[in-house]
Amino acid sequence: MYILEDERIDQLYADDIQIIQSANVFSFSLDAVLLANFPAIPKRGKIVDLCAGNGAVGLFVSRKTNAQIYQIELQERLADMAKRSIQLNHLEEQMTMYTMDLKDSLSKIKGDSVDLLLCNPPYFKTSETNIKNPNPYLALARHEIETNLDEVIQVSSKLLKTNGRLAMVHRPDRFLDILESMKRYRIAPKRIQFVYPKLGKEANILLVEGIKDGKTDGFKVAPPLITYNDQGNYNPETRRMLYGE
Repeated sequence: MYILEDERIDQLYADDIQIIQSANVFSFSLDAVLLANFPAIPKRGKIVDLCAGNGAVGLFVSRKTNAQIYQIELQERLADMAKRSIQLNHLEEQMTMYTMDLKDSLSKIKGDSVDLLLCNPPYFKTSETNIKNPNPYLALARHEIETNLDEVIQVSSKLLKTNGRLAMVHRPDRFLDILESMKRYRIAPKRIQFVYPKLGKEANILLVEGIKDGKTDGFKVAPPLITYNDQGNYNPETRRMLYGE
C-alpha cells in the first residue's frame, strides 16, 4: 500500500478508522460522518455506498456491521484512495470498491438485493448560472455533471430489495425534489433530520431515509441537530460522532 506525495492519513477516532485524504483531490466532510450515523445499520446482509468518493461513508459504517459493503465511485483517483484505505484498515474481506458510473452498478451488484443503500451525491444542479469548482475532482463530486438526483434515486430503487432502505445526505433546498424522486421510484420517505450550523441559523444539511415499497404512513421528523455551539466548538452529539466522546 502506498501514499502519494499530496496525500495524508486522517483518523475518525469514533470508529477507529484511518482514511487516505488529499487537499488537492478530496477530503471527507461532516456530511459523511452524519450520514454514517443517521440510519440503523443492519448487522449483516448487503450495504451499498453510491457516489462513494474516497470511501469515507462505507469505511465509517464498516465498524458497525458484519454486512458486505460495496462502494461505487466514478472517479479513478478517488476510488484508488478508497481502495488503499480499505487495505489500510484491513477490510478487504468486507469491503469492495468498484470504479464505475453508478448507472452501471447493476452489472456488479444484483438488483433487488441490497438491505441499505447510502449516498452522499453531488448536491448542486448544473446550469449556466452555477459557478463550478475549478478543481475537476471537486466539481464532479459536488455538481450534477455526471449524474443527478433523479438518476441516483432511480438506481437506488433498482438495487434495493423490498423494504430495503435508502439513506441520503443532501441540501435542504433540494428536499422537495428528493421527495418527488422517491415517490417516482417507489421509495416511501420515512424519516428526515435537519442539521443546523448554529442555533438561530437556517439548516444547511438534510438527512433523509426511505423504504422501497414501504407504506406511506409513519413519516417522522427527527429532532434537529446543531453542529456548533456559540463559541464555535462542536456540540456534544457532533463530538460523539467524530471522536467517540
